[in-house]
Amino acid sequence: MHKSSINRYIKHNQMIGKEILLVGLGGGIGSIFRYLSSILNAKYFQSAQLLATFSVNVLGCILIGIFLGLIEHQKLSNPNLKYLFITGFCGGFTTFSAFAAENMQLISTGNSFTAILYILSTVVFSLLGVFLGHYIIQNIS
Repeated sequence: MHKSSINRYIKHNQMIGKEILLVGLGGGIGSIFRYLSSILNAKYFQSAQLLATFSVNVLGCILIGIFLGLIEHQKLSNPNLKYLFITGFCGGFTTFSAFAAENMQLISTGNSFTAILYILSTVVFSLLGVFLGHYIIQNIS
């Protein structure tokens, strides 16, 4: 290998290492916020599990819309912030895997109507959340 090839290889791996650290840091913080939101929901609502997952998914989608809007309008010019906030924080904060497991449980216990309502409302409000977050940033600029 030529020296220039080795230097490119080292630089590339350092970038990936930095990105992994940013995703991990953001994901850890997002997971902590997810846990805290479930505690708050349980404190104020009796049937909190579905509400906790629903609210986190919708809020997470609003946040992703905001972050995407900030990047699009160059308010977040550092590309590393995408790894920290979108891939990391929002990835750790939102809970679509929990969403899928909860729907499987609802369906397997004969609560298909609740599952369908939950699926449709989560998808619709999550999409609206992304558009809302992006809209907020477009109108602030």
